[in-house]
Amino acid sequence: MHEELVVRRRWLSEKRFLHALNYCMVLPGPEAQQLATYIGWLMHKTRGGIVAGVLFVLPSLFILISLSWIYIAYGQVAWVAGFFYGIKPAVTAIVIQAAYRIGSRTLKNNLLVGIAAASFVAIFALKVPFPIIILVAATIGFFGGRMSPASFSVAGAHSATHATHGVALIDDDTPTSAHAVFHWQRLWQVLFAGALLWALPMTYLVLQHGWDHTYTQMSWFFTKAALLTFGGAYAVLPYVYQGAVEQFAWITATQMIDGLALGETTPGPLIMVVAFVGFVGGYVKALLGPDSLFLAGALAATLVTWFTFLPSFIFILAGGPVVESTHNDLKFTAPLTAITAAVVGVIVNLALFFGHHTLWPQGLSGAIDVPSAIIAVATAVALLKFKLNVMHVIGVCGLIGIGLQYGLNLA
Repeated sequence: MHEELVVRRRWLSEKRFLHALNYCMVLPGPEAQQLATYIGWLMHKTRGGIVAGVLFVLPSLFILISLSWIYIAYGQVAWVAGFFYGIKPAVTAIVIQAAYRIGSRTLKNNLLVGIAAASFVAIFALKVPFPIIILVAATIGFFGGRMSPASFSVAGAHSATHATHGVALIDDDTPTSAHAVFHWQRLWQVLFAGALLWALPMTYLVLQHGWDHTYTQMSWFFTKAALLTFGGAYAVLPYVYQGAVEQFAWITATQMIDGLALGETTPGPLIMVVAFVGFVGGYVKALLGPDSLFLAGALAATLVTWFTFLPSFIFILAGGPVVESTHNDLKFTAPLTAITAAVVGVIVNLALFFGHHTLWPQGLSGAIDVPSAIIAVATAVALLKFKLNVMHVIGVCGLIGIGLQYGLNLA
């Protein structure tokens, strides 16, 4: 986005781009989609923000619904099964890479390392719910940032640089547009509209199906997930796992790994894996009857996407004028830094979870799956040492899995 919008098209200056990104970094939710919404809003008012944000998500929703249907309906076909066999161990390595990438830029002192270690112990050994970990980390950051600001100033926001790419359409000294000036009336209008867009479908689901119905519970669960995704998609995956796999049993652990693999190989934000979770849950549970399995899955995927991304639009359209009208540095980076540190520990736990289910499919008492272990190690080397493209690596792993599948069949 930086290359396209700042360097090539020069829609925004470097400073204005990073100023917007800093705000999106502080918010829960998918920051790339929020940034797209912010820039669309800044350039073309509310309609621009809505168009930019929706089109950032819509293609990947359609793609994931299609791929999820192929996966759940034809997953037993030899080449499909082989492809997923190959990419499952790759996912373990990808999550390890995510933990390393986030940790290397976050854990700059012993205090932050301690927060990461404590969050790992909390979720791995004590089974503390993910929201509690986030809340405790934010509290530590809030008070710790006041007592020791230097300890919490190493992560979170992006810093402006001296880079210049020529005069931009919205430059450093471009006056704030009328629609970007803060007004209390405008704020309340956005909040009311957002609350209405959330309440209407939720009320319909409750009246039509009841509070305990899967559609209603999915909508409520992913509303909460949308407010907890500090640190990116990998941060919310453990929460989605706890709810979708352990609490509600919408999908299995194996399906969760496969869904992450699909999310990695499709365009759009990785958090779109929630559409896979919704589709598989709606399809398998036949929520609209045995004759409407695809429709049940597609409706569930659409619902969870709506409730996951709606808060992001509200955050941008309501908070954007505050940010644009002040142009001051944000003062909320200490809680974000502590949350990001905690997320590192949570992601390490996620990697162990994926590794356990992939490398020891029969449980730790069973034998290790040697081909999967080799693929996982090779993927980790390719990503961490040689910095190869994730999608290319997954494609190769999928082809290896297909080859192994047909080799076993021939044998």
